[in-house]
Amino acid sequence: MVRVLGKDVRLPDLVRPESFDSTLRSKRLTSQLGIALGVAFGVCFITGLISHLIQHPPGWFWWPSRPAGLYRFTQGLHVATGLTCVPLLGAKLWSVYPRLFEWPPVRSVAHAIERASIAVLVGAALFQVVGGVLNISRWYAALPYFFTTGHYWVAWLAIGALLTHIGVKLPVVREALAHREPPTAPEPSATPEPSTVPEPSATPEPSTVPEPSAAPEPSTVPEPSAVPGLSAGQGGLSRRGLLATVAAAAGVITVATVGQTLRPLARVSVLAPRRPAIGPQGLPVNKTAGGAGVVQRALDPSYRLVVAGPGREMSLSLADLNALKQHTVVLPIACVEGWSATGTWGGVRLRDLVELAGAAPGTASAEVESLEQGGRYRRSTVAPSHVDDDWTLVALELNGAPLHLDHGYPARLVAPNRPGVLQTKWLSRITVRTAGGQ
Repeated sequence: MVRVLGKDVRLPDLVRPESFDSTLRSKRLTSQLGIALGVAFGVCFITGLISHLIQHPPGWFWWPSRPAGLYRFTQGLHVATGLTCVPLLGAKLWSVYPRLFEWPPVRSVAHAIERASIAVLVGAALFQVVGGVLNISRWYAALPYFFTTGHYWVAWLAIGALLTHIGVKLPVVREALAHREPPTAPEPSATPEPSTVPEPSATPEPSTVPEPSAAPEPSTVPEPSAVPGLSAGQGGLSRRGLLATVAAAAGVITVATVGQTLRPLARVSVLAPRRPAIGPQGLPVNKTAGGAGVVQRALDPSYRLVVAGPGREMSLSLADLNALKQHTVVLPIACVEGWSATGTWGGVRLRDLVELAGAAPGTASAEVESLEQGGRYRRSTVAPSHVDDDWTLVALELNGAPLHLDHGYPARLVAPNRPGVLQTKWLSRITVRTAGGQ
């Protein structure tokens, strides 16, 4: 019951703090959960920002071609820590739930800023975590927006609100962590009324207090304090036990999903949305040739790959490409959804084609285009550092056989340290651009 404009108003049970009272909640517990969640969110933000900048590079951004598996690591870490946030965020919201409905909602300007930052932080955190889980599960129908754009901009909201919240709460966190709290007390309802507590000189009733000399029966349940993770006061989880449970949940989720990136754990990653070894030629496929609408053009005997440069323009058939010097590299396909898989690729070095088009080594970038007629990633730019890398291929083979149609037949791009979405399939044209813009 709260008083609003001079009237008593009864709040619904779901927003009354006393309806969710628990002696497990404390400033120290909330601070510990907040630190863990803040670290996870920070890692997610940095690795997600890297992925976004690679896919949509501004003029000042540079991304190396080596080590070849760097993006595989950063994006795998991004998805793994994002999934770890699921139990951490749930526990954190539980620990502060009663305070979300404090009355009055605003007591001062500083309090208003704090409450606003919390509202933005909670909303943005839920948006990011739920949206991220839907994305890696490929449940795109439940996302009424382009995931990459929405995820990126809301990440800035989340990190801004998080930094504001840290600035407001840092003194409270420091104080809470500086002092250890006593063991979890029993629930308030378990405390006897003062009138029922016997006087020190009173003899306890036989039915309520055992004789000191009485030995416990063999079937007697041990005291809560003797059971790991239990509170002596209430026979339930202690704060330490709660933290251990949340940590265990985060660990289980990580181990059960990270195998889609960390192959030694693939067999135990039963919750992983993708199996990296399942798919044509032993690699997964996100977009099929049928889904991209390129089957007829890719199988057309008159197929040509156009390579246009400052010195000349070439129109190469599949036979012409196979007649050029072939190279083999072992590189992963690392998807933004968190999975990755390694393949052995064979084909022509992109650098060799760029030189044939009249560009000097190390001076040119290349814009590659797909046979797809539409789509956000039908075209991508290969930076000079990647063009000049010996491991960047116009691939014609995968694992010793011609490319499967769903893997980009007749030709696709494969380059080290790039997201799978930029490893353009079904190549139709390569435009070479030198430093002068030609």
